[in-house]
Amino acid sequence: MIILRTVKDFSSLNIVASILLFLMAILAAVIANSPMAPLYQGFLLQELYLRIGDFNLFSHGGHPLRMVEFINDCLMTVFFLAVGLEIKRELLVGELSSFRKASLPFVAACGGMLLPVIVYSLLVVQGTPGTRGMAIPMATDIAFSLGVLSLLGKRVPLSLKIFLTAFAVVDDIGGILVIAIFYSSEVAYGYLIVAAVLYFFLYCMGRFGMTQKILFLLIGVIIWYLFLQSGIHSTISGVILAFVIPARPRLDAGKYIKRIRDIIGDFPVSKSDNIILTNEQIAILKQVERASDYVISPLQSLEDNLHGTVNFVILPLFAFANAGVVLNGGSGVVGAVSIAVAAGLLLGKFVGIFLFTWLAVKSGLSSMPPGMNWRSVAGVSLLGGIGFTVSLFIANLSFAGGYPDLLNQAKFGVLLGTTVAGISGYMVLNAILPKVKDK
Repeated sequence: MIILRTVKDFSSLNIVASILLFLMAILAAVIANSPMAPLYQGFLLQELYLRIGDFNLFSHGGHPLRMVEFINDCLMTVFFLAVGLEIKRELLVGELSSFRKASLPFVAACGGMLLPVIVYSLLVVQGTPGTRGMAIPMATDIAFSLGVLSLLGKRVPLSLKIFLTAFAVVDDIGGILVIAIFYSSEVAYGYLIVAAVLYFFLYCMGRFGMTQKILFLLIGVIIWYLFLQSGIHSTISGVILAFVIPARPRLDAGKYIKRIRDIIGDFPVSKSDNIILTNEQIAILKQVERASDYVISPLQSLEDNLHGTVNFVILPLFAFANAGVVLNGGSGVVGAVSIAVAAGLLLGKFVGIFLFTWLAVKSGLSSMPPGMNWRSVAGVSLLGGIGFTVSLFIANLSFAGGYPDLLNQAKFGVLLGTTVAGISGYMVLNAILPKVKDK
């Protein structure tokens, strides 16, 4: 009963987070096309300072970060840290922990990354600045797509949720590699060498049993600054940090239960109506608290701690800062780039995920998970076209430096493709999934 309630609460949080994300995107677009547009742009261009003497932590190349850069380069590093923690967990104990589990979502994700790039390339004239954005429709937004899937409640088989989550995680790995390889400027290797030394130090601390999250996060801030100055996109620092955070707790569950029983056995019992604890009782309860901290791994604890901040603060702020499509600006919002992005998310994602899944099953490389069929695969393939967060992120990396009209088109394509993919996927799954009878 507790597990079912937890799953239900998690699904509800996904729905609320997805709705909030969507509302913030709409709000940004409305404000960007209203008389408040100058105020909106002024907010995004506001310079930020966190000074220690003459040193400003929020600076790049000697220039202070603007608000939009702070959100995209700093706060989104926390988002990518959370993504990295999720990827590490899936690789260790989740749906990517063995070939048998990972083969089908891995193949599906490869199709879901390759076909959108091909569709985009066919629709944008080669050699033009628009080709910079061919990676935009590659990614699937995990939280948003799961939020739409959660609207169908108990009708969704567990295998379908796992399949969507797993191929979206592989999509994220692909997106991270694209950002690291293709969206880095001239590399300053000195900064990276220092960052590598700090990563190695944290790895050693984890191997020696260090589980204090604050140490990893404080040094993580230093590493983020080093990446920001290095030419490698700073968000990659968050992903790598996730992989040096220990996944093993200091106490296993068996030792934890034994220790708690020993501690509770020594707990001095006082009168039931006594609302004030003795110093001895408080000391023993603090031992219980410390033991409870030791049985949860830093990886799992940090992933849980970041979930609310990422989904209800960072991602809504990112949507507000980056979804402000100007409908009457420059050359307009409809062009080769917007059409290519929307087509990549809708057609490319659907064909890629469905076709590669079909090939994997028919070739015998993988088997169809129980509870799934080709109609449900079609529905979830449409949901794979919900690109939103990472797609907008890559759009900014592609066009923010001197191509405002193309960036505007790319944003519109992402919003259009994501919205149509989400509605289409929901409608298909709503039509084909069995109805749940009320008891």
